Amino acid sequence: MNSLYRTLKPVLFSLPPETAHHLVHRGLRTVQHTPVSDALATRYRVDDDRLRTEAFGCSFDNPVGVAAGFDKNAEVPDVLGALGFGHVEVGGVTAEPQDGNPRPRMFRLPEDRAIINRMGLNNEGADAVGARLASGPDPSVPVGVNLALSESTDASDAPADYRYTYERVGDHADYVAVNVSCPNSEGFRDLQNRDSLEAILGGLVDAGASPLLVKLSPDLPEPAIEDALDVVREYGLDGVVATNTTTERPEGLTSPNRAERGGLSGAPIEDHATEMVRFVAERTDVPVVGVGGVSSAEGAYAKIRAGASLVQLYTGLVFEGPTLARDINDGLLDLLERDGFDSVEDAVGADL
Repeated sequence: MNSLYRTLKPVLFSLPPETAHHLVHRGLRTVQHTPVSDALATRYRVDDDRLRTEAFGCSFDNPVGVAAGFDKNAEVPDVLGALGFGHVEVGGVTAEPQDGNPRPRMFRLPEDRAIINRMGLNNEGADAVGARLASGPDPSVPVGVNLALSESTDASDAPADYRYTYERVGDHADYVAVNVSCPNSEGFRDLQNRDSLEAILGGLVDAGASPLLVKLSPDLPEPAIEDALDVVREYGLDGVVATNTTTERPEGLTSPNRAERGGLSGAPIEDHATEMVRFVAERTDVPVVGVGGVSSAEGAYAKIRAGASLVQLYTGLVFEGPTLARDINDGLLDLLERDGFDSVEDAVGADL
């Protein structure tokens, strides 16, 4: 399939990024729950006990997942599992349906192997996503739901907004991740202060949300991260996702699109994201999900050794194609064998 993707990639990259994404999504929907999907699973899933891991009460066949943003409306989690991913985080899902920001709102930086997006959490809303999760066949891999704040909701009403979304999707999620760090939607900037976090997370705990994770921004200063981790401990959360996209622009970006407003993802943020995984893992006992710039086995392994129990990717899939999960999992087995680890779980936090 990667030879096919290499053929199609110039065509897809000639289209606006969002148009290309919709075409890929449509193709995935077409083959999901068909013999084609079964054939993909036979070819792309890597079945090896050394890759299996447990985190926040869930079992994962491998540690490589799809990050929130790729499957916003929970339409293709099963076929993503067939491509070899060990879990899928759908969303961000908001209480109200919303169109997001005006187009264009997604920009490739091919010279930098990066993407900038200011999508604005476009999605069908909690009622529609919850109904889809309830009515579809059970996916072959764990599915997390990323909960986000509705654009129309004032920050003071955020706890009720998040709770509404959870109550519509939570029964059919293997875990929920609270997104308080989206850089592309109004109202998120103040959600990561301690008082707001306590109100939002406390409300979800009271609603019975479990396993419950929180997704943090890479742009938080270290004292703010430590405050957030104090709240994680205080409310007994089950994990931390580190990190979201960044509004910072690292030195060395060369693409003409580097000046676009929005969240940067991909290779330029990889090292910083890995360091944030390490910073979080050194200060908490709950599992960490490492996100940011993963596009190879070596990059995934670096996050695992820095303390990530699981890793997620999105931008890497755009640039590397649909064999990426298989390639990373095969590479992880080689790296585990090289370093004498019996399993991925044994390698988690090896560099701490």
